Amino acid sequence: MTKLALITGASRGLGAALAEALAPGHHVMAVARTTGALEELDDRIKARGGDATLAPMDVTDAGAMAHMCRSIFDRWGHLDLWLHCAIHAAPLTPAGQIDARDWKKSVDVNANATATLIPMVEPLLRAAPEGRAVFFDDDRAGQKFFGSYGATKATQIALARSWQAETRNTGPRVDILTPAPMPTATRGRFFPGEDRSQLATCADEATRLLAML
Repeated sequence: MTKLALITGASRGLGAALAEALAPGHHVMAVARTTGALEELDDRIKARGGDATLAPMDVTDAGAMAHMCRSIFDRWGHLDLWLHCAIHAAPLTPAGQIDARDWKKSVDVNANATATLIPMVEPLLRAAPEGRAVFFDDDRAGQKFFGSYGATKATQIALARSWQAETRNTGPRVDILTPAPMPTATRGRFFPGEDRSQLATCADEATRLLAML
């Protein structure tokens, strides 16, 4: 029986690589804002013999996320795997010069959306024989110029760690993994001029991380 995987933040980078690596063993529910990138991902998944459902949605839209989770329940009745890759990487800036709009978007995407999604997704994972959620750490908290990203990413992981501790004996299983540096657009914004040839490819890292599960 084909398993169902939900990937939030699936259009590019690690999220897209994970979606491709999961095909064809999983039907992938791919969530991202960029329709064109999702369609390109769908083509690559089909080329691997897999299939996907594209959900061009914003994870900060609670109504859309609730509708999506309800649709998953109505169609499949459960969710086997949730990989949460959605992130907002605010521009690097001194803490004394943080832009209010960048701060708000960081809080909305990295913290609020996570807090909204966990209660929606948990019942779907509990309905699966071995439901599992996976988060991806990037410890930038307290580093200079990473105020918005570091603080809100740390909040996301703190939420995941609380959920992990609460469900250790009851499920669903919650894993927090730390990817190796990859040549993603986010890292390119953070570290311009870096020798990207020395970084792990997203495809290789997706394979490594999934093997850990």
